[in-house]
Amino acid sequence: MTTLGLGSYGLAWAIGVGGYPAPPTPLNVQTFLRRAHELGLRLVQIADNLPLHVLSPQERADLRTEADQLGIAIEVGTRGILPQHLELYLAIAQEFRSPILRVVVDTPTHHPQPAEVVEQLRLYLPRLEQMDITLAIENHDRFKAHILASIIQALDHPRVGICLDTVNSFGALEGPQVVVETLGPYVVNLHVKEFTVQRMPHNMGFIISGAPAGQGMLDIPWLLQCLSAYGRPFNAIIETWLSPLETMEATVEQEWDYVRQSVRFLRTLIQD
Repeated sequence: MTTLGLGSYGLAWAIGVGGYPAPPTPLNVQTFLRRAHELGLRLVQIADNLPLHVLSPQERADLRTEADQLGIAIEVGTRGILPQHLELYLAIAQEFRSPILRVVVDTPTHHPQPAEVVEQLRLYLPRLEQMDITLAIENHDRFKAHILASIIQALDHPRVGICLDTVNSFGALEGPQVVVETLGPYVVNLHVKEFTVQRMPHNMGFIISGAPAGQGMLDIPWLLQCLSAYGRPFNAIIETWLSPLETMEATVEQEWDYVRQSVRFLRTLIQD
């Protein structure tokens, strides 16, 4: 069964985006968790914009306790695959009983080639199996879908799959259809990120921007049907892609409205 959840990149502006003014009252992990509870959700994905490793062991224990009290499961996400960092986040994923560890391969200082990705991750296959955690590699701008598929095929292990983001691959000149067709069999996690593509007023160029789920160009019923047909279980995590407005207060308010509207729409398709 697919569970609907909220990702920390669903409220990125409310948490804070580097290089931009801070929101009036930045969300921390506790307030993020309570926002999800307010929406009636039973799942969150806490990624690298709310890094869990900066919390003390006691703070992480308190977060687990509050999540249990609210009836919310936590999926863990991070960025980077270098050994020390991956070891740390596998341990954190185990702390939170997260069935997956969502990973973006690249960091600002490390952009490994596919062969290095395979070499690094192959070392962790026994650990993933032992810990009962599935590594979910997110499609990001740099690798085309067939390259990501070749990485999964080379590793050839049920504990490694794809976290499919519905927008990221535009950066590699690929839309949802080719991404789903290529990576669908390997999907173990889904980022539902609605979008629109509009021609610029001067007619020379396009802009890709976000929208509430069900109000853009993403065929979400088709997406869920296609991925479900492959037979691998996956959860659907809401993320948003909102351009900043005139003020950070207005940006945060609209982002929250996007999330609320997305939940209402997605609840017509996902009843967990």
